[in-house]
Amino acid sequence: MPLSMEDLVKIILALLAGGAIGLEREFRDKAAGFRTLIFISVGATLYTIFSIRIGSDGDPGRIAAALVTGVGFLGAGVIMKEKGRVIGLTTAATIWFISALGMGFGAGEYALTLAMTAIGLTVLWLFPAIEHRIGSIREEREYEIVFRYQPEKTAALEALFRSHHLRIADRKQQKTGNRMTCKWLTIGPPAQHDLLLQTLLRDPGIESLSY
Repeated sequence: MPLSMEDLVKIILALLAGGAIGLEREFRDKAAGFRTLIFISVGATLYTIFSIRIGSDGDPGRIAAALVTGVGFLGAGVIMKEKGRVIGLTTAATIWFISALGMGFGAGEYALTLAMTAIGLTVLWLFPAIEHRIGSIREEREYEIVFRYQPEKTAALEALFRSHHLRIADRKQQKTGNRMTCKWLTIGPPAQHDLLLQTLLRDPGIESLSY
């Protein structure tokens, strides 16, 4: 079957949408950048076109459904855990989102897909400023403290975190001989983190502190 003008329009729109969102990811030096998102967007469009044309048993959604699963594996590949934090979730969500745009173009849903492209660009370009503002009043830090084992010391340190209005998101403890190594992942205002740090540095019972 020859390439129709409608197919060409779908592919060009998918290329432009993938390129626009890919530029933002490239600008922020993310794992999935300009070319990657173009390939995902155009690829999703092609799969959707093929699904509509060659779908068997009157079910054109079968190939598209498999595409969703495949993109899920692709997105999972960019998610990593680093220093107790999960990173890459936004990039994975962007991959998932751009594939949906490609499917929308492939299905001929131009108005809705273009509107969602605009929304996606707005979220990626403008919302980081909001995140930065939130980050100025909320910071995540991991403290690793080594001290001579005392049954009440761990509870006292956790009480100290809470008294500084810091929420404990995760904790790990390891006892080696007569020493305890404890890690706390805490969340709270940066100023409270700084005040806590000053208190910890003055504690003679703490042998080692890193954050």
